[in-house]
Amino acid sequence: PVNADGTPQTVVSFTCADLGTQLVELWSIDKGGNADFCETYVLIQDNAGVCGSNADVAGALKTATAQEGVESATVEINGSNNGTPLFNTIFSGVTGNYAFTNALPLASNATVTPTLELDPLNGVNTYDLILISRHILGLEPLNSAHKLIAADANKSGTVTTFDVVELRKLILGTYTELPSNSSWRFVDKAQTFANPQNPFAEVIRENLTIAAIQGDVNNGDFVGVKVGDVDETATPNNLVSSDDRTTGTLLFDVEDRAVKAGEQFTVNFKAADKANGYQFTMNLNNLEVVNIVPGANMTADNFGVFADAITTSANDTDGEFTVNFRAKADGQLSQMIGVSSRITKAVAFDATASKLEVAFRFNKGGVSSITGVGFELYQNSPNPFVNKTFVGFHLPEATSATLSVYDETGRVLYTTTGDFAKGYNAIALDRANLRANGMLYYKLETTTDSATKKMIQSK
Repeated sequence: PVNADGTPQTVVSFTCADLGTQLVELWSIDKGGNADFCETYVLIQDNAGVCGSNADVAGALKTATAQEGVESATVEINGSNNGTPLFNTIFSGVTGNYAFTNALPLASNATVTPTLELDPLNGVNTYDLILISRHILGLEPLNSAHKLIAADANKSGTVTTFDVVELRKLILGTYTELPSNSSWRFVDKAQTFANPQNPFAEVIRENLTIAAIQGDVNNGDFVGVKVGDVDETATPNNLVSSDDRTTGTLLFDVEDRAVKAGEQFTVNFKAADKANGYQFTMNLNNLEVVNIVPGANMTADNFGVFADAITTSANDTDGEFTVNFRAKADGQLSQMIGVSSRITKAVAFDATASKLEVAFRFNKGGVSSITGVGFELYQNSPNPFVNKTFVGFHLPEATSATLSVYDETGRVLYTTTGDFAKGYNAIALDRANLRANGMLYYKLETTTDSATKKMIQSK
């Protein structure tokens, strides 16, 4: 093909009239004038909406009861128009809102699907297992379809003791994520369940179907369901802070003693008071676990064993169990074990569902000393991360703290200082604030303590 002046044609222009699939020819010519071509096609899309014929698609992802926005969910729109595939992905905002602007040509079809795999343990603890167990026994049925969907941890379409087992493994750190389910599920807000006590009797709509769109869609709303969180305590966005206030402390009595390297010995742990449930990490220093003897209404499934820690989660028990240790070095028991939230968050629940701290009370010769969770900096979650991550830490007392992020050269990328409460706290880090990829370091400092960890920011 040649232009009017006889020069080879090298440009093809398309207008709004050419939206969709267009055939084109690719030509090649040599010095001798020999020429040939092949045919292919291009997909002409109006992504910027300049043709004025595209519709917007928008909505919100919010929790069922509190109507709080679910932030940082991936929202995908996938469809077609006259054989042209349409695809786009965005993230929900801090209020849960999302919007695809000029997304769909009129008369096109599409589906909108939100997903979120961030922090599977968000809002999930032993008290949720208590509530699910009561539901299974018929003592206190879960009172909404969305709570039942949250309780179905293995996504089997039923709520059974298998769901309790799966969630306990997540709490204990045996699982880093649920193998058969996602962290969040999103249910079409327009779906009304014929039987709210059995939402699994019908297909749960987890995407929005748009057929032959004729105008803007502004009601593409979903209910965010945090899997495993039946008491609805998950933190869905940056504007909502978790309530970690405690009303007391559940003490575990331990007889303190000196140990010798190579010695094998038994330690009995006994809760000083009755609790509905508890969970915690036991840090180990120069100790090896030989075996654990569960107490009443407990099994090996109530414990997780790691190289330098034991995790436990239990309910409906008297809070007594025994651990056989082997010492790797000489030491004092009270200096070799300690309560932590490093893997399983340390928390207990009394008969009124109020939260309690967890601590060890070491007894020796009529003298007692109490040791709870101290200063701890936790691994960011998720890690690696793309859009946003959270850095959690525990403070033994309310104080001011500074979080700094560095690159591998030691250059400061971000720093923030604030006053934080006693107990667990978390700081959100956004990709936009860091402006770097790859291996990063973060450091938390108070007037008395500091700790540093690594994290990875993916492209």
